[in-house]
Amino acid sequence: MEHNELDLIDLLLLDSLQHDASLSNVALAEKVNVSPPTCLRRVKRLIDGGWIERQIAVLNHDKLGVALGHGLTAMVEISLDKQGSEHLNAFEQRAVANEAVQQCWRVSPGPDFMLVVQAADMPHYLSISQTLFTQDANVRNVKAFFATHRAKFTTTWPVLAGQNKP
Repeated sequence: MEHNELDLIDLLLLDSLQHDASLSNVALAEKVNVSPPTCLRRVKRLIDGGWIERQIAVLNHDKLGVALGHGLTAMVEISLDKQGSEHLNAFEQRAVANEAVQQCWRVSPGPDFMLVVQAADMPHYLSISQTLFTQDANVRNVKAFFATHRAKFTTTWPVLAGQNKP
């Protein structure tokens, strides 16, 4: 299923599901103005086509931080000493395997990677950084920025931008 194969109904389904994947099929069908069997078939096609990667619950960052002690979020720039594909792949595998790493991005220009790391506190961050950035990691430079306030967080895409909604 290519991008040009998505019609307005598909975009409405994607938009609705990314905002609330807990909607029943009947409620979702009503929201996008199609029959429940059509809705079910289209959602299955979107899943099978890879348009819906997974359905998850987004947890409350502030409540969990208080309850679990995960009070430190760091955005970390990583520059590697050697940038060959095998070196980039090796660091990427190391980063994504660490459960404290919430996001891992290869970026350009500038650093090679940007990570979002969630730690309980500064000693925990130090432990994570020693594991990820010092032990045979080919890391030349690390620059960490620590969040003081989260003004916005979303996982949604503006899939309906420029579309005429029914």
